[in-house]
Parts: sequence; C-alpha cells; structure tokens
Amino acid sequence: MLARIFRPSKTAMQSGKGKTKEWVLEFEPKDARRSDPLMGWTQTSDTESSQVRLAFDTKEEAVRYADQHGIAFQLIDPKPAKQIIKAYADNFAFGRKVPWTH
Repeated sequence: MLARIFRPSKTAMQSGKGKTKEWVLEFEPKDARRSDPLMGWTQTSDTESSQVRLAFDTKEEAVRYADQHGIAFQLIDPKPAKQIIKAYADNFAFGRKVPWTH
C-alpha cells in the first residue's frame, strides 16, 4: 500500500490560500476505476484510496505517522509560487506595448 504525502495547491475556485497550509497523506489506488454499465458512474472496490485522507500540520508529522504504521510513502514537496508584481498604473504607462483601448 503506497501513500502520497503532499501539500495541496489551491483550486481554481479559490482566490486565497485556504486549506493549502496542511500536509495530506493519501493512498494510491490499487486498481483502476470501472464504469457502472447501468448508471455510468465510476466505481472501485478499494475504499482506502478514495475515502481515506489524513491531514497533518507539518510534513514531519505526516512522515512520522507513515513510518510508525509501516506505510510506504512518496514525499512530494510543493513548488514555490511565482510572485507576479503588478501595479494598476502600468495599464496606463506611456511605454506600453499594446495601447489602452476599450
């Protein structure tokens, strides 16, 4: 049973950084999902991969938990966020490549 330890990134529906400070331990699926022929929903017999998700405050806590319970894990460090510094006045700058129009 392999697990991933990572810090989730913000979703497209978020403008802030909520729920991105915690570390998550998730299990990898053991088998592929199947399509239900009647309803078309996806199904699996593996409940650990889809229903078990543990949250920790720090990376060290998550690694310690996995070591204590004998869980093989893959540690995924987050990429640093790119800072794009913009000023509203840049929209009206004289040296703009594309002129300001409505």
